[in-house]
Amino acid sequence: MPSPHRAPDSGSVGHPLFARFYARFSTAADTRGGVRDLRRELLHGVSGRVVEIGAGNGLNFAHYPRAVSEVVAVEPERRLRRLAADAALRAELPVDLVPGVAEALPVKSEAFDVAVASLVLCTVRDLPRALSELHRVLRPDAELRFLEHGRAPAAGMAAVQRTLDRTLWPRLFGGCHTAREPAAAIEDAGFRITSSRTFRLPERGPALPTSYCVIGTARRGPA
Repeated sequence: MPSPHRAPDSGSVGHPLFARFYARFSTAADTRGGVRDLRRELLHGVSGRVVEIGAGNGLNFAHYPRAVSEVVAVEPERRLRRLAADAALRAELPVDLVPGVAEALPVKSEAFDVAVASLVLCTVRDLPRALSELHRVLRPDAELRFLEHGRAPAAGMAAVQRTLDRTLWPRLFGGCHTAREPAAAIEDAGFRITSSRTFRLPERGPALPTSYCVIGTARRGPA
């Protein structure tokens, strides 16, 4: 999860207050908010060598199928990376946890069969550049699996999201932007979306600025 507080060492950031909040919130969302089932859906059928950007505290690691040979998990925030390291030790497959930002992935080109972006594209500083990096590191016709929140379909909530994004929301929530359109950005970066569905989270009750979600699969187009 990138943040405004970049440390001198390349690929690391420090956002301790947000990291503590995210670690608690994400765990609660997994157990009570249905996000665990979404993680399983996101990673179902994944195989081969995987790169995951913005791995956070490593909650995806337990859901990778055994057909995955290795996960290279990139996480810039130092506290979250330590938590992810603990999750990696409990995983049933090899997880190589590395510091780095999505806009400059510390991995070779065309080295992966699958890329995973899970609740992270809202936070990257430069969304087109981050998606260009994912395009670079994937093999031709490889998969991008994505689970993201984004812009509301209703004009009123979308206006609220844009206002939040221009004011305090990114500062309070680790650089998160609520009004981005992840599926459109993925297509603009040269991927072909092969399946997707939109949904609201939570399904019932008042909508939040982060309630409008999409999950899907895209294929890497030619370079």
